[in-house]
Amino acid sequence: MNKAVTDGLVLMPPPFAEGLAAWSSGDGTAGSPSYDGASNAAFVPADQDFAGCLELLKTQATQKLRWTGETPILPGCYLEVRARVKAMSGNLPAVRIAAWAGDGADDPVTGIPLAGPSVTLTGYGTTVTVRAIIGTGNRQGVDMPWGTTPVYGHFGLDLTGPTGGVVRIDDLEIEDVTAYFHRKMMDWEDVRDWGAAGDGTTDDRAAFEAASAAAAAAGRTLLVSAGTYHIGANLTLDVPVRFEGTVTMAAATRLQLTRNFDLPSYARAFGGEVLGFRKAMQALLNFTDHVTLDLGGRRIELDAPIDVAAAVASPTAFQIRRTLANGQFNVQPGTGWDTETWTRAASYSAANPTKLTGVSNVAAIPVGALVQGTGVGREIYVTEKNEGAGTLTLSQPLHGAAGTQQYTLTRFKYVLDFAGFSVLDRFEIVNVEFYCAGEASGIMLAPQGENFRIADCIFNKPRDRAITSIGLACQNLMVDRCQFLSNEMALRAQDRTSIALNVNANDAKIRDNRVQMFAHFAVCNGSGHMFLGNHFFGGDSETNGVRQAGLVLGQTNVKTTITGNYIDNSFVEWTNEYSAEPDFAEPQFSFGGLTVCGNIFTVRNVAPWFRWLVVKPHGSGHFIQGLNVSGNVFRTVNATVDRVDHVDTSFATLDFGRTRNLVVEGNAFNGVTQIIQNPVTIRHIQNTAATTWTVDSGGFLPFGAWARRVQALVFDGPVRGPGTEILSTRPYTQAEAGAARDRIEIVWPGEARGTVDVTLRADNPL
Repeated sequence: MNKAVTDGLVLMPPPFAEGLAAWSSGDGTAGSPSYDGASNAAFVPADQDFAGCLELLKTQATQKLRWTGETPILPGCYLEVRARVKAMSGNLPAVRIAAWAGDGADDPVTGIPLAGPSVTLTGYGTTVTVRAIIGTGNRQGVDMPWGTTPVYGHFGLDLTGPTGGVVRIDDLEIEDVTAYFHRKMMDWEDVRDWGAAGDGTTDDRAAFEAASAAAAAAGRTLLVSAGTYHIGANLTLDVPVRFEGTVTMAAATRLQLTRNFDLPSYARAFGGEVLGFRKAMQALLNFTDHVTLDLGGRRIELDAPIDVAAAVASPTAFQIRRTLANGQFNVQPGTGWDTETWTRAASYSAANPTKLTGVSNVAAIPVGALVQGTGVGREIYVTEKNEGAGTLTLSQPLHGAAGTQQYTLTRFKYVLDFAGFSVLDRFEIVNVEFYCAGEASGIMLAPQGENFRIADCIFNKPRDRAITSIGLACQNLMVDRCQFLSNEMALRAQDRTSIALNVNANDAKIRDNRVQMFAHFAVCNGSGHMFLGNHFFGGDSETNGVRQAGLVLGQTNVKTTITGNYIDNSFVEWTNEYSAEPDFAEPQFSFGGLTVCGNIFTVRNVAPWFRWLVVKPHGSGHFIQGLNVSGNVFRTVNATVDRVDHVDTSFATLDFGRTRNLVVEGNAFNGVTQIIQNPVTIRHIQNTAATTWTVDSGGFLPFGAWARRVQALVFDGPVRGPGTEILSTRPYTQAEAGAARDRIEIVWPGEARGTVDVTLRADNPL
């Protein structure tokens, strides 16, 4: 930088040959005396050393020489003032560069150095150069650091020491010397200064390491200036890096930026977001210095899935917490998202419940393919394949597929595909939008793992699935405060096929999510799940419309709570479709361990046969052995439904003779013809004396269950005989009366009449 060149500033004083009126014997300010016509000053037109010069007789203790021109002082600009001087006769003085400093109001600035180093003249005719550097910064080499208060100065020199000497002074020079300080002013080390070729072929790794070490020692950043730099082996840079050029390296070679580990840096390093993301993920899962990959709010345009395991290269098992955060994946149309489908004949046996055998050309079937066929439950995937044995390992058993049949295997394409890992634990994705644009699915988990967490994310228009678990990596899955926006909103509810998420393992926490118009919100095997505070809805504008299950539970004893959710135009379906032998047999548990409390159930524009709670046994002999439905609100809009509960007998019905621990109480029903309770209290008025009073449960018992037990009889007023006599005899009760076993009988020793409140139960405690 030279301000005289770049900004046109006038720095150089006029030569003495132009006259002495511009030169002052004072401070150089307006009104100060000049040397024009002074008796102790004269211009010498010819001197053997100086050509034209000023000859000056020293008559004062400090003889001043100041240019009356105002030399500007700019932040970051450094000026060098030079003068060549020689003694001619008389006493030998000392010489120094000196100045007067002025602020914006033309007032003098004090408290700053106004003179440079002093040089004593030691002989006659010997030329001495005096110089001083003036600038705003207090840097090494600056003789007169002025700060930012002065805005200009009057520069010249002082003669000090004894008077009476005669000196000659060559023309004063003022020059911008900021370049002297550039190297110290720069906060970077350029890799080219350390031997990097930047030609895209030469291995520049050693130059990068040397430049990085120098930058670290000096507290500077590393500059990768324009060019293409090939890196031949893993490289770790422990200083901040600024990329003007780009780097190239083999797919398995890692670049580890420990001081600016974020997507913007990697995108600049590799010339694009996609490759930058792959290399950043590679570093995230291979280098212990990184915990979170910050996407920096960037949008990554994708035209094909990211196979994360392939990008990472190694290892295939990763079990240390890592986080991906703050950005968007924006899917672009392309053939890279095309779904692949295969049809294969295969055999299945309940004795080997997660294997398909006798599969031809297993090599062509990818891990993560969805398996469909007769007797196959929802969301069953290939988790492993054995090409030599011709087998496929499945994520769940099949409930009715014994024998040999044709299976359809479908591989959806995911923005982030983790299926290539053998194990992936404790991975988190936070504040990321997956804009799938109806072209791609969102995330496929690894076959094994635990504690995968997805929080504050948006899954926008996934084509088939938002989150898919193909194995047990969903153990302790956490999905919190996410939005799932279907690509099928315009379709009728029954025509939708996309699914927000599925779970195969245990202990999922699905909390505070909003899920709009998928075929299903969640299809879940396993137990120990918590569905809390979610709003999932699946309606359409059809009159008497069909609805699909919002939440599917695929195991009998689920040990699960569904609490505080808004279940809107969908229902809860409870099945055992993941059982290879779905008929009940001791010592297994049947349908139990489910708590449904404090939810809002809403539906509109449906037929009367719609139900919110559906149990669908896939084998015989099953029963309810632990269900609590309490504190919920059921409401219809533009519709009336017969009741809220239903047993789907497509495969089998329930054994109501074994119902136990069934609690249905404290619920509110609006637009529901038949409310349900268990226990339920029914008032029976027997106006005609009879030995047997038959009390109908009136449809109150859940799921059409039997009236298995009388919990209490409370008589309202006296019990009388055929006349007016009051009876003191005691009756007994007989449960499960009537063809449907939905009544109880109160049996008296003789004829009796009266009013009684009967508390019935559909369950027994044991």
